[in-house]
Amino acid sequence: MSQDDSVAVQLPSRGRGNSRVAYLNRSIDQLIYDFMEEEKIPGMTLAIVQAPYIPRVVGYGLSDAETGLLASTNTLWPAAEISQAYAAIAAFQLVEQGSMEITDKVSRFVKDLPEAWKNVTVLQLLQHTSGIPDYRKSPQYDAARDYDPAELLSLVRLGDLEFPSGTDVRQSATNFLLLSMVVDAVAGMPYEEFVRQRQFQPLGLNHTMFGKDLGAVEQDNVREHANRHTLFKSREAYVNPAETASGYAVKDGKITPVPAAARSSLRGFADIWSTPEEISFWDVCLAGSILVKDEKHRDMIYKPVRLDNGKIVQAMAGWQFPHHKGLMDIKGGIPGFSSYICRFTDPAELVCVTLTANREGVDMTNLARRIAGALDPELGSGHLDDDSLYLYESTFGVDETMDRIEKILSARSIPVFARIDHGKNAREAGLEMPPSRVVVFGSPKVGTNLMLRNPGIATELPLRIAVWEDGRGSTWISFPHMEKIARAYGVEDMPAIAAIRKLLRDIASQAANVY
Repeated sequence: MSQDDSVAVQLPSRGRGNSRVAYLNRSIDQLIYDFMEEEKIPGMTLAIVQAPYIPRVVGYGLSDAETGLLASTNTLWPAAEISQAYAAIAAFQLVEQGSMEITDKVSRFVKDLPEAWKNVTVLQLLQHTSGIPDYRKSPQYDAARDYDPAELLSLVRLGDLEFPSGTDVRQSATNFLLLSMVVDAVAGMPYEEFVRQRQFQPLGLNHTMFGKDLGAVEQDNVREHANRHTLFKSREAYVNPAETASGYAVKDGKITPVPAAARSSLRGFADIWSTPEEISFWDVCLAGSILVKDEKHRDMIYKPVRLDNGKIVQAMAGWQFPHHKGLMDIKGGIPGFSSYICRFTDPAELVCVTLTANREGVDMTNLARRIAGALDPELGSGHLDDDSLYLYESTFGVDETMDRIEKILSARSIPVFARIDHGKNAREAGLEMPPSRVVVFGSPKVGTNLMLRNPGIATELPLRIAVWEDGRGSTWISFPHMEKIARAYGVEDMPAIAAIRKLLRDIASQAANVY
């Protein structure tokens, strides 16, 4: 027996956390490096919570690809849509101090609203059930421009409600802009100052701030110092510095810098910058009674939305609630960046994974689930072939998820060749199995070009996506990793492969998420 084996025998396999983390014999580091290469991401930072610990905070790659700044534990990233949860806390803190009710009408606090908006409640803003249009969709909206709140409202105030309030859920940045204006009025101070005083400062979040305050961060200007840090030799502030990351997109297969978004254009919705470690610390405090004291108010932040027609939508204040017990997540991004946080709240689990990346449009759900599975196999997909299949848990049931997939295919004018209901077929054979459906689809033009290169790939075409329910009641979307199929048939260099890979992952993300 080796010394390492001897040590391993002495360590408990389970307890107050897991000290050995690997998924399908691959380390978390390797999972992330592979993901960064696949998605062309310059830099990322990861934080893991195994309550009450934050045992792992790691930076990977570069926070600034032009100057070579390393992504570190102190790199400042946009929290993006995670910012909504800070705004939700602010609202319930005002409720708990007796300054308002969560069911109050917004028009009580924000004057001169359009007539159609006057019965919208604060709760409906939090639920994204107001029907108020998203100002980001206005042709006049410019993410690079600074706005005051009234200017942002002016972009949509003349439009109709997208649906009667309380009858549907649709994410709108305008909802949380209005929520920030409610906090302005009720708290008697700017929204940003209220959040600083009631969340950032009490928790000692020294690296958490609003985008408009980033100018106060002292950063070594490496462009003026031959791409080398120098000021750390004489200034303490530059030792392990809190530097802001730069954002990127992929265009024509190349990583391209993205101009910074204006820091006042996403107020209340996506306006906070932080580190994954401080986001994780704040989230642990949110999970308990440190920030929101009353359990019934915390339950409202985590409670799925019940529409006026009785339908339940598994979402609230940016959070979504897949079917895995106690799982909740927020994902999104701003120009140049992507962010993700998931929390497993069941008392037997209590794990949180936070990821930030400086490439826009990246969905990190699958990666985060694999990282969670490294901490506890029960948190992963539970599928033994996870390396061969791309797996994504849906917030909807099997039938609704498949209906959403088919609507996406129809909107993209992608022909469907077959639909298979394995659950129905099983019942007709006198057997029972959980719901399981498959849709077969594709483009003959694209598939033919691949088969002309290697006729054997015909066994993998047309494309197919399966939607099925596991033994725990979770709904999964699955399909093969196209890049692995391409390598097996020697067609990995064909442009169609990257396009198919992106198509499949986009379909899964759109079909599985409320927002």
